[in-house]
Amino acid sequence: MTTPSLSVASELGRVLVVKKLQLATAESCTGGLIASALCAADDTPSFYGSGFITYTDDAKITMLGVSRDTIDTFTAVSEQTVREMAAGAKQRSGADVSLAVSGYAGPDGGEDGTPAGTVWFAWQLADDEIHTSVKRFDGDSESVLAQATSYAMAALILLLAEYV
Repeated sequence: MTTPSLSVASELGRVLVVKKLQLATAESCTGGLIASALCAADDTPSFYGSGFITYTDDAKITMLGVSRDTIDTFTAVSEQTVREMAAGAKQRSGADVSLAVSGYAGPDGGEDGTPAGTVWFAWQLADDEIHTSVKRFDGDSESVLAQATSYAMAALILLLAEYV
């Protein structure tokens, strides 16, 4: 049986192959679920080269070049942080396109009052334009992570549909 994430990953892979683009991922709360779905799709090496799992602040700083000041000022779950995660993944991997995810899957939210289920996303395209989105998903941690995984890839498909 095909999971929703695998179906979306397969479609994303098809779009990336047609557009001759390589993708890199930077995941925090999803902990590699996006990479796993992409690796289960057909012809993965033709569109996906690398992924970074940066669950802690230190990993985001060391592996992706996220600024300590950004995290201290805005938190690890913020638009500013996912923008830097996406830029770091694209730059450090040499990929054409990147996507980044950071959020609070639950059961708790952030110390700043951000509710559980809040997830920030960023996608950097080959022209270096960065798009961001924040979503609030309902359900337990597993459900939030599944929804975030599918959304991250589906939104990139839509962005790439408009990308020449």
